[in-house]
Amino acid sequence: MVLAISSLEAEATVRLPFLVDLKGLPSDHVLVVEATLSPPFLVDLKGLPSDHVLATDYKMAATAAATSFIGSVAPYGAQARPGSKSKPFGIRNYSPNYLPRSFSGLKAATSVSCESDSSFLGNESYAALRDSFAPRAEKRNQKFENHLQPRASSFKVAVLGAAGGIGQPLSLLIKMSPLVSALHLYDIANVKGVAADLSHCNTPSQVLDFTGASELANSLKGVDVVVIPAGVPRKPGMTRDDLFNINASIVKNLIEAVADNCPDAFIHIVSNPVNSTVPIAAEILKQKGVYDPKKLFGVTTLDVVRANTFVAQKKNLKLIDVDVPVVGGHAGITILPLLSKTKPSVSFTDEEVEELTVRIQNAGTEVVEAKAGAGSATLSMAYAAARFVESSLRALDGDADVYECSYIQSELIELPFFASRIKLGKKGVEAVISADLQGLTDYEAKALEALKPELKASIEKGMAFAQKQPVAA
Repeated sequence: MVLAISSLEAEATVRLPFLVDLKGLPSDHVLVVEATLSPPFLVDLKGLPSDHVLATDYKMAATAAATSFIGSVAPYGAQARPGSKSKPFGIRNYSPNYLPRSFSGLKAATSVSCESDSSFLGNESYAALRDSFAPRAEKRNQKFENHLQPRASSFKVAVLGAAGGIGQPLSLLIKMSPLVSALHLYDIANVKGVAADLSHCNTPSQVLDFTGASELANSLKGVDVVVIPAGVPRKPGMTRDDLFNINASIVKNLIEAVADNCPDAFIHIVSNPVNSTVPIAAEILKQKGVYDPKKLFGVTTLDVVRANTFVAQKKNLKLIDVDVPVVGGHAGITILPLLSKTKPSVSFTDEEVEELTVRIQNAGTEVVEAKAGAGSATLSMAYAAARFVESSLRALDGDADVYECSYIQSELIELPFFASRIKLGKKGVEAVISADLQGLTDYEAKALEALKPELKASIEKGMAFAQKQPVAA
C-alpha cells in the first residue's frame, strides 16, 4: 500500500507494510504519528520542505525487514523495550500552534522521537540498527529520542544461486537492509533479470549481476558475507543420494571460489542437506588453508522461526516475545526444539511437546504438500536466511547483543558439527551457549541421543565426499 500525504485534514488509519510519501505536504503542516508500526515500511522524505516538522509518538515493532528512511533522512537505530504491541496506526494533522514543545524540526540536525520493540531477528537479537546512528538526548522532555546521524552503509553481500526459488526472495530481503552497500547476485543463468528488477528498488545498495563460472570470482571480490542457497530441490523420482551428489558438487565448487576470493567472509550455507554441506565446506576450506570455523555457518534459522511461530500459535502468545532454541541439525529427527527452554516460560503437556516437535521437524513436508508438488518452502527459507544475514551484518557493525541458532563446528557434544544458540561478533562466533543443553527434560534428552547417529552419518558422508574430491588449484 502507498500512502501519499499531501494534506491531512482527518485522521487516517492504514495497515502495514506501506510506503509513506511526504512529498507535497504543505509547509505549514505538522505530521504526528501516534501508534505502533510493524515494518517492513519505507518513509520517503524526498522533497519535504525544510520547515516541516515530523513529530512521532509511537512504538515501532521491527518484526520484518529492516526499516528504511529513503531520501534526505537516513535509517536510524532505536532502543528496544520488550512488550510493545503491534497494531494499525493513525496519522493526524496538526497546525504548528499545537506542536508539542519537545519535538524538533526536520532540518540539518534532524531528530525523531521513537521507542522500538525488538527486531524481526528475534527476542535476543533486537534493535537491528541500534548502532548505525548514535542516540543523543536533545531536550529534557524528549523521553526517547534518536538523532539521525547518517553513516554510509559499508557491507557487501554476495548471493550465490540468486536466480533460484530461494535466491530471488532472499535477494529482495537483503536489498532492503540499510547495512548493505553492494549486493552481488550470482547464478549460472537468468540472474540479469533478477538484478535489473531489484535495482529498481529505492534502497541504497547497488545491485550487480554475475553469470556463469567465468564471472564467479568477480562476484566474490571484497565481499563481507556470502550466502549460498544454490542447488536443486528434491524432485519426484530423485533419491537422497542423487540430491546429495548434485548439491554437494555445487557447494564444493562455490566454496573453492570463496576460498580463493574472499576467505575472510562470513559464509552462510543454505544448500541442503545442510548437515552434510557444511562439513563439505569446512573440508574444502581446510584444503585451501583458509578455514576459520568461527565464520562458517549452516543456516538453521528456519527451524527457529517455525518453532517460535508454532509455539506462539499453540499457546496464544505474542509472537515477538517467543524464543525457542533449536539444536542438533537441519533435517528430520536431527531438528530438536528445546521447548523446555522457551521464553517466556510456558508449560506444555507431553502430548503438546510431541505434537510440536514432530510438526517442527516435518514442517518442510507440510509446505510441499500444501503446494501440491509445485514447490517447497522457498519463501519462509528466504525470510529465515535474510534474518541470519541481518544478524551477521549487525555483528560485523559492532552490535554486541546478537544471538542466533546455527549449525557450526562445535564441541558441545561428541560430534564435530552441531546446531545450537551462538553469540555473533565482528569475527564470527564469539560464544556457544552451552546452557541450553543443561537441565533437559527426559523427552529432550532421549531425542538428543536419538538424533546423534543420523547426524553423525550425515557429517561423515559430507567429509568423505570432500576428501575424495580433487580441489581446484
